[in-house]
Amino acid sequence: MVLALGALLAAALYRPAPVPGTAAPGPLPSSSPVPTTTSAPPVDKCAAPIAALTPRARLAQLVMVGVNPTGPADALGLVTNEQIGGIFIGGDAPGLLSNDALKAVHAAAKLPLTVAVDDEGGRVQRIDDQVGDIPSARQMARTMAPPAVEELARARGAALKARGVTMDLAPVVDTSPQADNTVIGDRSWSADPAITRQFATAFANGLRASGVRPVLKHFPGHGNASGDSHQGAVTTPPLDQLRAGDLQPYRDIGTYGPVSVMVGHLVVPGLTGDLPATLSPDAYTLLRKEFGFGGEVMTDDLGAMKAVSARFPLPDAVLRALVSGADVALWSSGGHVSEVLTRLEQALASGELPAARVDEALHHVLTAKGVC
Repeated sequence: MVLALGALLAAALYRPAPVPGTAAPGPLPSSSPVPTTTSAPPVDKCAAPIAALTPRARLAQLVMVGVNPTGPADALGLVTNEQIGGIFIGGDAPGLLSNDALKAVHAAAKLPLTVAVDDEGGRVQRIDDQVGDIPSARQMARTMAPPAVEELARARGAALKARGVTMDLAPVVDTSPQADNTVIGDRSWSADPAITRQFATAFANGLRASGVRPVLKHFPGHGNASGDSHQGAVTTPPLDQLRAGDLQPYRDIGTYGPVSVMVGHLVVPGLTGDLPATLSPDAYTLLRKEFGFGGEVMTDDLGAMKAVSARFPLPDAVLRALVSGADVALWSSGGHVSEVLTRLEQALASGELPAARVDEALHHVLTAKGVC
């Protein structure tokens, strides 16, 4: 009996030598769990460019300032001295958009400079004297098919790009039945959100194909609001009504491709209290959370539109916008850059402007510029 048990034990432990030319047997099975490998965390491509900037330079990337459109001197001085992130060219005498005037301005920027215009067509255009007029959005929607609008926007974008422009504050995605000559009016493609979305997508695709970044505006919807935010406070229909109409073009916003979004100076019952959306954290939360937008968000003009300027000094308005969730604060009136940046520096140092909010905004801005 002892011999039999010994034989069985020897058989159980016996492992034959490997046959020449074959692999050696693996280890005996173990009950210990096999360790699993974990993937490395994603690399933050913005970390190094941001770390290389001083606090003031970081804040400068978050402003877009109107400059004298007649020539490059004003813009060149601002970019050279403060390294601001963007300039806006308005007005009816855009000498800055001719004769390669922007070339030296771009060269002075240590990071890519955003050069923005509002060239929508119709009443709002900037290079019509140089390359010709384009129709208003409403006229395009009535007389053209979306592929033709896309081609028109591609050609227009190419003309802008050739002059040093990198961003067009268009297309308008406000839905409006109002008369052509009202504040939005014929700047709107249609009162129908589906038609608005179709044509705005075509226009955005054409701009982007030419290398110009489109900007959807004016979130959460100016087309059915009361009044003109250039002149004073403007109130929209309540939020529930906006969701059913004005906000529809922002649904599935990723289908537009890479775009920026401009927030308007719009008081929205049920959302912003008595503040305009540009200065309301809840408005930015709506855009980010409900509509899932992860790109760059900018304000409408904080310096020359009385819906804001009549209530807040410019430095405070810029600070409020950035704290609320804007990535880029725009003022077309120019000037006050040093004053604004100093106010922002103080707020950053005190925590009034959280460092995490600045970092988030910088990620959106530098990603839009292709830096990271």
